[in-house]
Amino acid sequence: MTIWSFPTVDLQRLSDPDDVEELAKLRSALESWGLFAVTGHGVPESLMDGILDATREFFHLPAEEKLKHANRTEETGEFQPEGYGVDRVDTDEQVLDWCDRLYLTVEPESERQPRFWPPSSVSTLLHAYAPCSARVARLVLRGMARVLGFREEFFLGRVGENGGTYARFTYYPPCPRPDLVYGLKPHTDNSVVTVLLLDRDVAGLQVLLKKEEEEEEGKKRQRWVDVPVLRRGELLVVVGDEMEIMSNAAFRAPTHRVGDQRRQGEDVAGHVLPARSRAQGAEAGLRSSWTRRARPCTGRSRPRPFGDGFWDAFALGERTLDFLKVKIEKQDDEVARGA
Repeated sequence: MTIWSFPTVDLQRLSDPDDVEELAKLRSALESWGLFAVTGHGVPESLMDGILDATREFFHLPAEEKLKHANRTEETGEFQPEGYGVDRVDTDEQVLDWCDRLYLTVEPESERQPRFWPPSSVSTLLHAYAPCSARVARLVLRGMARVLGFREEFFLGRVGENGGTYARFTYYPPCPRPDLVYGLKPHTDNSVVTVLLLDRDVAGLQVLLKKEEEEEEGKKRQRWVDVPVLRRGELLVVVGDEMEIMSNAAFRAPTHRVGDQRRQGEDVAGHVLPARSRAQGAEAGLRSSWTRRARPCTGRSRPRPFGDGFWDAFALGERTLDFLKVKIEKQDDEVARGA
């Protein structure tokens, strides 16, 4: 029987190029879980506590106050990614999530939309927290490059100076029938990496891992494993779809969900995305070095329908890149038949 030991990486030690032990911990965490806790990141605990408290206060405001920042247009009710509300709903058959969220563009600052930012402590604290979260992402990306034997700036160069950062504040209210709903359905993150500030007291995040033991028919078993409540001052880092593309699947985006809806909880996620101008194909060196682990979808440029495909995959509770692989192959077949 496999005993799962949740990985933790000390970013202060990881920044030391001579600390091979901490780099090995990062490699192991990336290969086994695809997400891990980080310490030694330099983010003040008071700031982390403050933004979680402010998140809870915002979601407990009267509905009319929160709806001033709604992610639906007043004229047509059309969904827009930013703002307060629930995620996009495309069909009556879609599995819905038992949560509210506030989604904001943070960087580039020129693309912030003030009408979605609440005039509360959430906005004030986000101004202070966002640079700290971005620094954590940079430290992790430097370490990930070293894991593959590249210079530290390799992945940072792929993201670019004008890369995007988005903040997602999520509130999970208690549900009378927690066995019937997800707080957040199974998905992978549409990011290079995500820096996640979890609730201090309530667990619920789960990640899908493959068990090492073989079943009788010779297939790997899959198992949802609980991510524990982190120790005070720890953050969680999650590998995203964009990194899976950049690394040619050397680093895979883990499928995860929020499944426990018996108690209320909150979290704050910072998603780091590359600049729009940068195609995210795998480098030639990665393609040759990691051929054994590469997947057909990831060795090409950034998939054409990636943005819409993320939402489509998310609505179905599927891995984004697996969903897009099928979608792209279908489109290519249709083009070939019509040629």
